[in-house]
Amino acid sequence: MVGELLDERALSKLKWRCRRGLLENDLIIERFFRRHEGSLSVKQSQALSALMDLSDNDLLDLHLSRKTLAQVDPELDHGDVREVLEMLKLKETP
Repeated sequence: MVGELLDERALSKLKWRCRRGLLENDLIIERFFRRHEGSLSVKQSQALSALMDLSDNDLLDLHLSRKTLAQVDPELDHGDVREVLEMLKLKETP
């Protein structure tokens, strides 16, 4: 996804918005920001924000591939959100 990069203030707000009640989600999101915060686009931030509207359990089910976007929220099952979800799922390499 190419586009305008997120500015520092918007990134800070997004990080605050992404705080979760489940530690497992927080760890996955922290890893996401470590890897992508310098290259996050506005469109990607909007997709991530849409994912943050989900419940903690639904979000974890998506992270762990126990459910699909279509099962959790069909309205979110589109390119931008799918791309960000895949970015969230990427494992760190040693």
